[in-house]
Amino acid sequence: METQTDFLILGSGIAGLSFAIKAAELGTVVVVTKKGKFESNTNYAQGGIAAVQDEEDSFASHIQDTLNCGADLCKEEVVRFVVEEGPERIKELVQWGVEFTRDKSGGNSRYDLGREGGHSRRRVLHAKDLTGREIERALNEHVSRKKTVHIYENFIAIDLIMASFVTGGQNKSANRCIGAYVFDFHNNRVHTFKAKYVILATGGCGKVYLVTTNPDIATGDGIAMAYRAGAQIANMEFIQFHPTCLYHPDAKAFLISEAVRGEGAILKLKSGETFMERYHPMKSLAPRDVVAKAIDTELKKSGDDYVLLDISHKDRDFVISRFPNIYEKCLLYGIDMARDPIPVVPAAHYLCGGVLINEHGETSIDRLFALGEVACSGLHGANRLASNSLLEAIVFAHRAFLRIQKDFEQIRDEDIPIPPWDPRGATESDESIVVAHNWDEIRLCMWHYVGIVRSDKRLERADRRIDLISREIDDYYRNFVITRDLLELRNIATVAAIIVRSARMRKESRGLHFNIDFPERGDVHWRRDTIMAK
Repeated sequence: METQTDFLILGSGIAGLSFAIKAAELGTVVVVTKKGKFESNTNYAQGGIAAVQDEEDSFASHIQDTLNCGADLCKEEVVRFVVEEGPERIKELVQWGVEFTRDKSGGNSRYDLGREGGHSRRRVLHAKDLTGREIERALNEHVSRKKTVHIYENFIAIDLIMASFVTGGQNKSANRCIGAYVFDFHNNRVHTFKAKYVILATGGCGKVYLVTTNPDIATGDGIAMAYRAGAQIANMEFIQFHPTCLYHPDAKAFLISEAVRGEGAILKLKSGETFMERYHPMKSLAPRDVVAKAIDTELKKSGDDYVLLDISHKDRDFVISRFPNIYEKCLLYGIDMARDPIPVVPAAHYLCGGVLINEHGETSIDRLFALGEVACSGLHGANRLASNSLLEAIVFAHRAFLRIQKDFEQIRDEDIPIPPWDPRGATESDESIVVAHNWDEIRLCMWHYVGIVRSDKRLERADRRIDLISREIDDYYRNFVITRDLLELRNIATVAAIIVRSARMRKESRGLHFNIDFPERGDVHWRRDTIMAK
């Protein structure tokens, strides 16, 4: 089955949906999402979205905080326009129905601004501690009123379709993305979507690691597909580990928001001793890479399984009203955070690298755009400043729209016929255990060898193992009928290999990449992106 559309958007988070709302004014839009339309990394964002709102704050301050956090690898011009365009995009979200929490004390109704690690001012807009869910709610409701937008739920993209694949490269449009093969895994059918423009908004790749705050859908699909299609991928060594994930045997990687530290929570050892003053002048409010590394170091020294995050010294009513979702979740596991410290550990959380894009969201492949966590824009550098991710998504969605709008009416596509999906004689597999085993092996390998602290020996060992597993997966993929699990396994293997090889290329420690064989930040030679392409 072939479907033709003007815009094919892969992913239904804030980046994909905000672009869809705008693109609907130009033409037909198809949004493909792996689960229900509300399931995305955006939906799990507790903290909020950073943007200058207060008269005591300034663009200059937000820009400097971002640059400081990015460890000299941010692109300053990108940081500048993202920060300066932020307030206008916030107004747009509000117009679309997003309801941010307001501070009604003293008779005013201004936004209640939070502060998070690395920020010198309060500038984080939030909807209590469920900001992502509120944004998803509003955007989905707004999209549902757009008659030219069609959402395909429970569909997973297999691969991008390049004009060169179809024409054998004998065409002036050879480097153009013209669509994607997409698997309807509920009905076991492959659909062909042909589009003028393809937008990757597939989110991150947290499931490459054993312990992550990300939902199960975060398997790096967009990065893997873009890499296989020949796009440039950048800075994949910079994986942000969130320092405070709830530690409990029955809890599945529940994030304790950065905003808890922003409101005064203090990190302590199990003994009750504080330790962050030994690592950074901002103590428990230090940037995430510093805090995650500090916790990792302390756990290795003590042999403990977790540290404690303590906000019990704050007013009980404040804690419960400011963090209702986190409070209720902790109560399920017998922890009253208004009275008890919360046991926490670091977990893989956010990808600062991704598909390399320019200031308009364009990739190195013609008519292929990447927005949000799947992309590497230069905003985050070697370490993302808290709550800059949702900001990046809405700013670049708008910029991509403006870039496309400029010449949309002049686009006259060549009629390049796309052949239907060819299963190549694949058979049903009776060895699904192979998929499950390889999935576990990759995630364990990445957790133990390519985590918060790395070494040349660990990276070399990971490279060999991932390469061996990848060959086995490729063989399996060629011979057996596709399933959703197999497609996701293929993607995490591809992404894991890129992360490992990127980490091996950077012979220094910077931001989120710490190698004990090169513990110091390198000279100006290393102030560059790590770029890979197939």
